[in-house]
Amino acid sequence: MANTDLILKLYEIGAVKFGEFKLKSGIVSPIYIDLRVIISFPPVLKEVSQLIWNVCKFNGVKCDNVCGVPYTALPIATCISVENDVPMVIKRKEAKDYGTKKMIEGVFKQGESCLIIEDVVTTGSSVRETAECLREHGLQVDDAIVLLDRDQGGRGALVKHGIRLFNAFTLPEVLDVLLKADKIKAPIVQEAKNFLSANSIDQTKGVKMFERQGKGDEMEKVYDLTKRPIRTYRERAALCKNRISAKLMLIMEEKKTNLCLSADVDSAVEMLELAESVGPYICCIKTHVDTLSHFDISVMIRLQQLAQKHNFVVFEDRKFADIGNTVKSQVSGGVYRIAEWADIINAHVLPGPGVLKGLQAGAKLVDSELGCLLIAQMSTKGNLLNEMYTKECVKMAGDFDEFVVGFISTSRVSSNPSHLHFSPGVKLQPDTDSMGQQYLTPAEVICNRGSDIIIVGRGILTSSNRIHAARSFRDAGWNAYLSRPKC
Repeated sequence: MANTDLILKLYEIGAVKFGEFKLKSGIVSPIYIDLRVIISFPPVLKEVSQLIWNVCKFNGVKCDNVCGVPYTALPIATCISVENDVPMVIKRKEAKDYGTKKMIEGVFKQGESCLIIEDVVTTGSSVRETAECLREHGLQVDDAIVLLDRDQGGRGALVKHGIRLFNAFTLPEVLDVLLKADKIKAPIVQEAKNFLSANSIDQTKGVKMFERQGKGDEMEKVYDLTKRPIRTYRERAALCKNRISAKLMLIMEEKKTNLCLSADVDSAVEMLELAESVGPYICCIKTHVDTLSHFDISVMIRLQQLAQKHNFVVFEDRKFADIGNTVKSQVSGGVYRIAEWADIINAHVLPGPGVLKGLQAGAKLVDSELGCLLIAQMSTKGNLLNEMYTKECVKMAGDFDEFVVGFISTSRVSSNPSHLHFSPGVKLQPDTDSMGQQYLTPAEVICNRGSDIIIVGRGILTSSNRIHAARSFRDAGWNAYLSRPKC
């Protein structure tokens, strides 16, 4: 391999050791990579830095700043910064109790991108901790580069936190080089590889989906979403029977965003201001029209004008759940006249198919091309939507395939590529609030659970810079989508 000479140099200077070593994760390993020694060998330090930067360029990684994970990666980051004229910031391991008391040293602007540089990755925890601190200080972190990936699941763990990890080489590659150069014997290589295999983080998460078999019952299948090929949104749009779902998929592909803003505000003025300011970064805005302190149909007409201007769709989160005749009136008339301005609505299937027949009839009354999402799963703790309910939900979607565009769910529940999956309760870090709402990361929702669209409310609304927050969620969601396999 091209890095053979550098791997041999690292072995010769004692950066690669064999024996029994306790890692940061607590695991005892038969092999240890100690890159702290490279500071005593300037030519090796320079070669390591050049290789890492070349890997970044090869993969199209761009950044406004670099940050080395303290402490071993600091000299590597410094070399990269100086040699390539890229600004650098430093994350402290602990804040000073005097002076500025900063955790991040350096000069940077809010919203700038920062590339994390690391020497070795096992579980990815050090990179994650560094990313969390940088993000808290307003920097955008999407990528990290490591000299050596121990190949124990760190890459997959970081994807869950919206971080793509690139490496110069992996530990199995190092072992193969040293064996070929007769630096170590085959039993040592086998012991090390057995260890790596036995101590990898399992990132495979099977997600149960339901597959329609003609007019009969749905067949249950468990898919490994880390290996399951998927179509692009543009390809899926061609399969849609509902115009709104096709439109939304094309918007997502064109704008490169799978972010739905949950505009949970009580002021119509604030809702419109939100639509104007974050509209360029979203594919959909979710409203709760009945929470607005003042309602006038002109407000929703203005919202649709903004949707046309910024190219997103309007989703009224009404959660219809009554008999057909009632929901027909609710969606087409009343004070809110929802079918006149909404592109998408949603419904519980608890009342049976009548609720969808009523909503469909109401849409036709006002000549609306509404699409409907079925609530198949919920993100609140203790909710009663069990697997049987989800299965019936998917079955009903198949019976109304020209009206139902997908699902509100915490994971992919349907194998039908024309169905969109919206997942609520998304933050950049996992969390639970005082009322039982459970938050997942964009990477967890998109990569591991197979959803299509992240619904974000408080993560943007409570931010002091809503535009920056929207951009961060847009980037995290889209990067997670890009990291899924494509056919």
